[in-house]
Amino acid sequence: MLRWLIAACLLLAPACSQPPAAAYVDSRNCAGCHPAIAKTYRQTAMAQAFYPAVPATMGANGITGRFEHQASGRTYSIVERAGRYFQTRSENGRYSLEREIHYVMGSGRHARTFIHRTPQGRLAELPLGWYAENGGFLAMSPGYDRADPLDFRRKISFDCMFCHNAYPALPPGADAPSQEPPFPADLPDGIDCQRCHGPGSLHVASGGKGGIVNPARLSSERAMEVCMQCHLETTSRALPNSLIRFGRGAFSYRPGEPLADFVLHFDHIGRPEKFEIVSSVYRLRQSRCFLESKGKLLCTTCHNPHDVPRGEAARSAYAKACLNCHPSLAGSMHAKGADCAGCHMPRRRTEDVVHAVMTDHKIVRRPPPGDLLAPRKEASRPDYRGEVALYYPASARGQETYLAVAQVVQKSNLRGGIPRLEALKSREPAVLFALAQAYEAEGDFTSAEARYRESASEAAFWKLGELLQRQGRSAEALAMLEKAGAGPGVMFARGVAFRALGRAAEAIAAMERAIALDGDFAAAYNSLGGMLIEKGDRARAEHSLREALRHQPELAEAHSNLGQLLASDGDYTKAEFHLRASIRWKPENFPAWLALGEVQSARGEWAAARKSYLEALSVRPASEAALLGLGTSQAGMGDIPGARVSLGKAAAGMDAAIRREAQELLATLPNR
Repeated sequence: MLRWLIAACLLLAPACSQPPAAAYVDSRNCAGCHPAIAKTYRQTAMAQAFYPAVPATMGANGITGRFEHQASGRTYSIVERAGRYFQTRSENGRYSLEREIHYVMGSGRHARTFIHRTPQGRLAELPLGWYAENGGFLAMSPGYDRADPLDFRRKISFDCMFCHNAYPALPPGADAPSQEPPFPADLPDGIDCQRCHGPGSLHVASGGKGGIVNPARLSSERAMEVCMQCHLETTSRALPNSLIRFGRGAFSYRPGEPLADFVLHFDHIGRPEKFEIVSSVYRLRQSRCFLESKGKLLCTTCHNPHDVPRGEAARSAYAKACLNCHPSLAGSMHAKGADCAGCHMPRRRTEDVVHAVMTDHKIVRRPPPGDLLAPRKEASRPDYRGEVALYYPASARGQETYLAVAQVVQKSNLRGGIPRLEALKSREPAVLFALAQAYEAEGDFTSAEARYRESASEAAFWKLGELLQRQGRSAEALAMLEKAGAGPGVMFARGVAFRALGRAAEAIAAMERAIALDGDFAAAYNSLGGMLIEKGDRARAEHSLREALRHQPELAEAHSNLGQLLASDGDYTKAEFHLRASIRWKPENFPAWLALGEVQSARGEWAAARKSYLEALSVRPASEAALLGLGTSQAGMGDIPGARVSLGKAAAGMDAAIRREAQELLATLPNR
């Protein structure tokens, strides 16, 4: 799942691998010469790993229904209308949002994930998933079972598509790995023949006489790697699990080439017993059977990728595979027809996808103790902090560079990784970018700025622009952002910089462009709303802020801005609702506490206002506005001595308007 995290952060330089002589073709060509294999393969999970959401695939499985999510208080549903499928969300009748389900990811043997295609060609994972256990049910997708789920905003990256589909048809260089890539409209349906056999144009042109990879004729190492391209994942948690090599495209791996020429895999130190949903190869490689086979035990020793048996046929086939290596066990101790895998490769509930049960591919003498199928609750684990180790291969070309990057790319080992990166003295833009990110995470902004400038990639200019903006260097920030491309995140950052420079029209235009590029960009709707308030366009501002909350109901800043806008219109009831919502999601939100105090003061609720102003002061102890409000509420309660102290501090402040108002209020207090 987290295959190319470094690439996702870096937006690496365009893919520079040389195009192969053979090209990918329509995989339906394969069926003409191999009809029997094509027929059985179409029934496998690999062939059904990605497909359109249509009645033939959705309706046949009864995938509609309603789910009440307790953690967030939201209701999610999957509904069908005239042969089209939609996922909806509401929260106590508010923030209703609906997205069409365009694709399904996952065969349904264990789970299905529903995918929406945005008008800009990006794919977004929807929050409600389907799980096969107990006949099938709807529940939150992994990572969504929390009070503030990502809802409709988690973008599908190239690494997700890599392991769930045939390669999409992209223009040359367009598969430089990125976090939120656009995908072509004509996506393939599932893993095709060429993912294991390589591009098929030469094979087709030769009439089937050559030009194709037969994994059975590869060395055991290369043959195993054909499976490992997707089935090796050391962890789905932040580490990183793997790093694609600099300059390689996301879809540039070709069966038969060394996997390490494409990607390197990494692991935790001291956590081999983790059991996750994509851990089959990771667990198999820990098995005594695998280790003592000296490379002879492959995935295909037990699995026929063209025809995967089910039920009793599967039990029998896998037992036969075991007895091929252990013929002596066919006697009295292991009666004929024994279920070898059921005992020695038991099914277990995975740690990262708690509604999925998988076969544990670590072959053991005896099953682990305890109930391996016991229900789990999704729990957020603390981020890993420690050394990141190279896992596969045991050694590799340039491994010190990639090991150093792996220490910092997900902040696992910043203190150890930064000196290792510096010692490389590398001029590779991706390495410099990773170093800059590490320095920024450590709070060393001077070093971060220097390394961003040296990296000189679009991603570096983007992040440098944001860093400079946070330091109040808006003009410099804008100059960097103008070199950073025109993605939604860049346009958002440019809007922030324009606003800080007082260039209101350009700020609004940039924020509108960010929304046009990503219609789910809640933070952009919120910022646009704030800009429109400043412009005096209150109707459009309210609409934009409500759109922000429709896309992200837990966005505290949008609640605060909308609450303040409603309060200024005298709609105190609705204003208080949004201000309290802002505080619920972000208790340290100073503007919300201050505005809530003003709403309560306007109602004459002096004790409540006093409490709100004190909360505001706990966040910003020297706030003159909060001191003025506190003094006003104290006076309203009859606490004249307290009011004198608070108003006196406000009257001694730097803000002329607040100073004048505090002095006027002090003059009205009775002399007692």
